[in-house]
Amino acid sequence: MLLSGTVVVDAGTTIEEGAVVTAGDSIVAVGDRPDLLEQYPDHERREYDLLLPGLVGGHVHSVQSLGRGVADDTALLTWLFDYVLPMEAEMDADVMHTAAKLGYLECLESGTTTVIDHLSVHHADAAFDAAIDVGIRGRLGKVLMDKDSPSGLQQETQTALDETEALIREYHDVNDGRIQYAVTPRFAVSCTEACLRGCRDLADAYDGVRIHTHASENRDEITAVETETGMRNIHWLDEVGLTGDDVVLAHCVWTDEAERELLAESGTHVCHCPSSNMKLASGIAPVVDYLERGINVALGNDGPPCNNTLDAFTEMRQASLLQKVETLDPTTTAAETVFEMATRNGAEAAGFERLGELREGWNADIVGLTTDVTRATPVNDVFSHLVYAAHGDDVELTMVDGEVLYDGGEHVGIDAAAVRERAREYATELNATPKT
Repeated sequence: MLLSGTVVVDAGTTIEEGAVVTAGDSIVAVGDRPDLLEQYPDHERREYDLLLPGLVGGHVHSVQSLGRGVADDTALLTWLFDYVLPMEAEMDADVMHTAAKLGYLECLESGTTTVIDHLSVHHADAAFDAAIDVGIRGRLGKVLMDKDSPSGLQQETQTALDETEALIREYHDVNDGRIQYAVTPRFAVSCTEACLRGCRDLADAYDGVRIHTHASENRDEITAVETETGMRNIHWLDEVGLTGDDVVLAHCVWTDEAERELLAESGTHVCHCPSSNMKLASGIAPVVDYLERGINVALGNDGPPCNNTLDAFTEMRQASLLQKVETLDPTTTAAETVFEMATRNGAEAAGFERLGELREGWNADIVGLTTDVTRATPVNDVFSHLVYAAHGDDVELTMVDGEVLYDGGEHVGIDAAAVRERAREYATELNATPKT
């Protein structure tokens, strides 16, 4: 396939009259449109206003999609323990499959081709199956919780670890490598030391498996960890083996100097979720400081109950503006920097080497956008438009590994209307009564 338009190669490079040629699951050429039209005369041709690398959701909760809007205007731990976790505990396999599929469809509709997804304690296999059905690329993991957790979610430590290992054996590196595994403890508050150390052991035992958890999102969380362990959160995670270049820590809002040094020295990845942090009043992550230290910072939406969308374009805008307000510096977190967080940085966090840029030999994860809307008139600067003005609604094409999954407002091979209808029915049942 030959796709033409203004090509966004990476966070610093565009080709105004460009084209991208794909064959199989890879990009075979990127360059000037006239040259590539001559070289590949027999390829199917499509035209879009903008072509860019698939966006990466560095921290999402697809299975929370049915809780959109049910716990607004509450503090993090209340939101989590009184609403979201009890909802997860009630979900059977069919509900989990539908919730995950709904989340993945929303991602694809808005240009996200890869997710690092924090699933739930039970029925994680249903979410893996949903990801395979939809075709999205992802690093997914069952949640581990073995202490101080709601009824229906807390497991015995060894049970949680054994179930995780069984899922690794079944789902890691499947669907032609699109699906990878992340060992996923919920967070230090709900996991024993034995559980956390067991997570590290599992990640080390299987090639390519990573670790994904929450950290230092909220001051109450930090207080709880410090009271129990005598250490601040990041130091405790480091003590039990949950730092390093195979670890993604979501949020990291409240870190001190020593913790930031540790994150940088260990190569740990951080995922910034600005909309969630604002909505839950968790605080403002020190993203500028992280980037200056060389810490890889990805960008995530978190979950629909605390966002309330999975639109990565909205998240890019929020990320840039929030740091400008925090630093009182309008030059910080420029559009190109934030775009890189949503693409290449996210791919590095997820552990996909040939992803996040449009380059020859890399995976053909490509998004096509229209600028034929009033909001996009004029486009004086491509990166400014993508970060500050574009919406997920502008997406006309989403391709993963050269396979078109979303085309002109329709999902390919998936009855999205039926998924939405089932989701509404299940959500009505789940949210019929308050969880408190």
